[in-house]
Amino acid sequence: MFIPLKKEELEAGLDHIRQSPKDSGVLELIVRRPAESKREVLDEGVLDLEEGLVGDNWRTRGSSRTTNGLGHPDMQINLMNARAIALIARSKDRWQLAGDQLYVDFDLSDENLSAGDQLSIGTSIIEVTAIPHNGCKKFVERFGLEAMKFVNSPIGKQLHLRGINAKVIKPGTIKTGDIVSKV
Repeated sequence: MFIPLKKEELEAGLDHIRQSPKDSGVLELIVRRPAESKREVLDEGVLDLEEGLVGDNWRTRGSSRTTNGLGHPDMQINLMNARAIALIARSKDRWQLAGDQLYVDFDLSDENLSAGDQLSIGTSIIEVTAIPHNGCKKFVERFGLEAMKFVNSPIGKQLHLRGINAKVIKPGTIKTGDIVSKV
């Protein structure tokens, strides 16, 4: 049975999260979402200009931010800091419940990355977008209210503990263990 961490326990993990690599890190987990509430952990995936992570439901799931009912192009790929999800989820088999596609041991903070910055992963390149990624009702259901408050707190937002959005600008193949680096 999952027991969510308390505020103090979450805050105790901040120093470790802040030590995430700033220029070159590692892709720790790839998760495809083929349908609502379904997850597939992949060893390898393909990033496509139109589809995002091939086989993911990002495009067809849609977005309230678009008028055509399709996924928002600046929200193609969701990245989350692997150290943050490790703290929040408490075991790696629960990481995928966060709903992101890429879990990276990489500093996603405002200080390290801005909208327009590019990251190389495998043979692909993605670009960080300006649309914020916040904790929501599903995040609370899966990780607890304190976890959502933690990721949506001022420090949580500055460090992007809930993650960031990105879009594919160079298609390619990604694999667990690939280096994630600034372009």
